Amino acid sequence: MSHLLIVGGGAAGLMAAGTALTLGHTVTVVEHSEMCGKKILVTGKGRCNVTNDCDENTFLANVRTNPRFLYSCLRGFGTRDTINLFEQLGVPLKTERGRRVFPVSDKAEDIRQALLRYAEGARFLFADVKRVTVQNGRVSGVQLADKRCLQADAVLIATGGCSYPSTGSTGDGYRMAQQLGHTVVPPVPSLVSLVEKGGTCRKMMGLSLKNVELQLLCDRKTVFAEQGEMLFTHFGISGPLVLSASTCLERDMSGHCYTASIDWKPALDEAALDGRILRDFSLIANRETAHALDKLLPHSAVPVFLQRWGTDPATPVNQITRQQRMALVQLFKHFEVEIADRGDLEHAVITSGGIDLRQVNPKTMESKLVPGLLFAGEVLDLDAVTGGYNLQIAFSTAVAAANGVEWV
Repeated sequence: MSHLLIVGGGAAGLMAAGTALTLGHTVTVVEHSEMCGKKILVTGKGRCNVTNDCDENTFLANVRTNPRFLYSCLRGFGTRDTINLFEQLGVPLKTERGRRVFPVSDKAEDIRQALLRYAEGARFLFADVKRVTVQNGRVSGVQLADKRCLQADAVLIATGGCSYPSTGSTGDGYRMAQQLGHTVVPPVPSLVSLVEKGGTCRKMMGLSLKNVELQLLCDRKTVFAEQGEMLFTHFGISGPLVLSASTCLERDMSGHCYTASIDWKPALDEAALDGRILRDFSLIANRETAHALDKLLPHSAVPVFLQRWGTDPATPVNQITRQQRMALVQLFKHFEVEIADRGDLEHAVITSGGIDLRQVNPKTMESKLVPGLLFAGEVLDLDAVTGGYNLQIAFSTAVAAANGVEWV
């Protein structure tokens, strides 16, 4: 059996450690922060959306970058395998809207503890890795920042990306891979809030919308459209819908014009919405237009809509023309926010970019350049929408890497 050294004690690192132990390997995990699995605690708003209980085709359709690379490892360890493993580790799970799987307790800590239990038997060191060492053309171990050298038959880089650096994801894995000749696709924030041009959203800061439809348009062409929840912030828009939409942005946004279009009433077509507005207006026919939207919108949105609508607030409601009413219908169905940029890496859920997959064996996760060097998780150039897909990618690639130790 072999000695596997894992750099990074997050979701991928712990899953790989547990799998390698079950295969009879000895395992050392080197984690540079003060605890393992720190980022797990912030996933799913602290509830940990551990996977998505969908079929393989649906899963791959939700992977935005390099989905074909995942065919082999998903078949080796898929969503059902993840669900079964955590329940065997003592964590009852439940499936919610969109086939998203959470612990019944709604506590991400339960997932972290289960992974730590799975990895019992591994040696844990809390230290910084300076570089992966190579002898005679293959991996020989790692050198720590304090100059200690640890020997190993194989080294797995599972350091994560560089999003949420406060949780320990600082991009160290990219540096180590580059030192050994690997190409890194420059990481950009993904599953991230969007920054608006102007100050419209700031006026509605804190307003949360449910059951709305968000479209993201690139150069006036729709690249994303879904219903769900979103939030207005001091800098733009956020929330589940927005995070998913952000995965459809071009890596280089310059030269493109992005617009978020919000349908505030997706359950009503234009005719039905016009009928609803007419009924509301009939109840306040003699009042001023300034009060016409009070029952149709949350309080903080009313001034914004009145300004965009352009109808004189002093106009009596019974004098509003059909043309003005149709303009209001269009505003409800196509409320546009111009997008200036994606949010920063510090607040992104994940990164898009990472180790160039052309240099990695998709069956074993082993480097094609350096024998004995393996990769798993977010450090790879793989990313997906929200819904448990990204954690499953971490788990599937980690299991493939642990199994790949047999062949290094």
